This record gives sequence, structure tokens and C-alpha cells, in this order.
Amino acid sequence: MRIGILALQGAFAEHTGMLRHLGAECFEIRKAADLNGWEPDGLVIPGGESTVMAKLLYGLKLLTPLRDKIADGLPVFGTCAGLILLAARVEGGAPCFACMDITVKRNAYGRQLGSFETAAQFAGIGEVPMVFIRGPYIVDAGDRVEVLARVDGRIVAARQENMLVTAFHPELAHNERIHRLFLEMAGEYRQKKETRGRRGGSTVPA
Repeated sequence: MRIGILALQGAFAEHTGMLRHLGAECFEIRKAADLNGWEPDGLVIPGGESTVMAKLLYGLKLLTPLRDKIADGLPVFGTCAGLILLAARVEGGAPCFACMDITVKRNAYGRQLGSFETAAQFAGIGEVPMVFIRGPYIVDAGDRVEVLARVDGRIVAARQENMLVTAFHPELAHNERIHRLFLEMAGEYRQKKETRGRRGGSTVPA
């Protein structure tokens, strides 16, 4: 599988290392030209500084083509800042991709608990370690959103169709299970693409 990693800022290298370890082919996206001839099976939007990343996405003309791919069903995995960028509503900030039906609170844990580690149940996977670095959390989620994990009653992981988000950094916890889940999503997407391609290329006998 071929996974694009948004590499403008933040923890993109750790995602790349994790996914390559799991057998995926990864390529980094830094400018619009990197999307030429792009046929990915998935996209990762890493943690970092969401406002900086949003400005770069606009300035480098990456926002619209990536948003179009996500709207077309491309699996996307957003962690921390990536969650904020995908959210339709952002408390104390402006939405960016605005394609996932969630409201997010930025820097939600404040200065004292800005960075911490814990473990909690993740739906379908079991207990996973969670590394929070000045993380957000999901305040509310629409009907199409599946809540996957909570910490102290707050939503910290969710999925809506082809979009998977976590408020924490699984790439820093040395635990592969969430990345495996994302690769399963990418694999299903690739299968659907191949099936559509075979149907489109078939001919009906005269």
C-alpha cells in the first residue's frame, strides 16, 4: 500500500517509520508538485502546530486537492493537530479541511496537563498507550461519527467513514495497533479502486 504523509511540520517522520515497519510504501507531501500522478491508498496528517500547518496548506495550494481526495473517499488518519485540521468546528479557531462532523477544543488540557501519558480502551483493539502533547479533545460528534476512545469522559479518538482521528500520538507510543487499523482502511479502499477499475475496463460481448 502507498501512503502519503503530510510533511510540512510536526511528527511526520515517526508516522513514516511506523508505517514502513508495517510494510507500507510512504512518500512525503511538501508541495503541490508532490501530488502530480498521485495515486495513494491513504493519507496521514500528523501532529504539530495546527495554525502553522493550516497556513502552509493554504499557501502551498495543498488544501483543495487534499480535501477533494478525502471527500472522494481516500482514507485519512489525523493525529493531534491532524484531528483539529479535519474537524468541521474548532473552539477558539477556524476550521481547515472541515470535513469531519466533530467539534474540537484546541490545547484542551491546559498548561499543567499539557503533556502526559495514560492508557485507555480503544474500540475493537483493546487497551492502548496514549501520549498526549498539548492535545485537543472532541467536544461533540455528529450521528455519523463512531466514538472509539475516551479519557476521563472526553472523546480522544473517533472515526467517520474514511476518516480516523486521535487526540494523542500513537506514533510515539511504540504501539502499532492503530496504524494497523488505518492500513486496513487503506487496504479496503485499494480493493474498491481495483474493483472499479476492472469493471470500467471490461467490455460487453457483441
